[in-house]
Amino acid sequence: MSKLGQLITYLMKASEEMGFSLTNQQLQLFQRYYELILEGNQKFNLTAITEPADVAVKHFVDSLTCLSALAVPEGARVLDVGTGAGFPGVPLKIYRPDLNIFLMDSSKKRITFLNETIASLGLASMQAVHHRAEDFGQRGEFREGFDFVVSRAVARLAVLAEYCLPCVKVGGYFVSQKGPEIDNEIKEARKALEILGGELQQVKNLKLPIIHDGRSLVIIKKTKATPLIYPRKAGMPAKKPIQ
Repeated sequence: MSKLGQLITYLMKASEEMGFSLTNQQLQLFQRYYELILEGNQKFNLTAITEPADVAVKHFVDSLTCLSALAVPEGARVLDVGTGAGFPGVPLKIYRPDLNIFLMDSSKKRITFLNETIASLGLASMQAVHHRAEDFGQRGEFREGFDFVVSRAVARLAVLAEYCLPCVKVGGYFVSQKGPEIDNEIKEARKALEILGGELQQVKNLKLPIIHDGRSLVIIKKTKATPLIYPRKAGMPAKKPIQ
């Protein structure tokens, strides 16, 4: 079986096990996305994970698990912080084309790849923007402008909260995709969440199908406006996390 055939086989099996039913059109888009990742990897060094089964489960289906954290209303405005090769944002858009999704990353090369991917896949109401998270959260048109902010394994939770919560509307949610060992990060982040206007709602634990790797979805609700001094200037959140 070809690599593309393997991808579709694993993707269909894994998505069904997680409760996501994919149409033929969506499967075709995922297949084309996989091709673009393999092509782009030669120029942009996007991901070390390239085997069909791993991409299907660890990238595509893992990205979709964001949707199992919360009910995401039609047309919601979603920001993917530190998107890399487009995870979780592009798989979310393929599965939920109604969503208005922004992909944000600090690498200009990755943003070039993502804009080419968006155009190639014909994904409307989606854009990739080149920014550092600290600067993006201070821009008036984006600050507290998103219903949901998602991020996948970008930084420790205390740092990530400072990147993401300033962009979440009051009443909206920040969903952090993490590995199975999350207790220490949550303890470290308590002060940051309090200061930044976030409230931990739930930690949802799950196992990815087929490979059975553990994952955690940390679900944080924005309950009050973030003080204007946050996020701090570039480099500060990682150098001196809120404690």
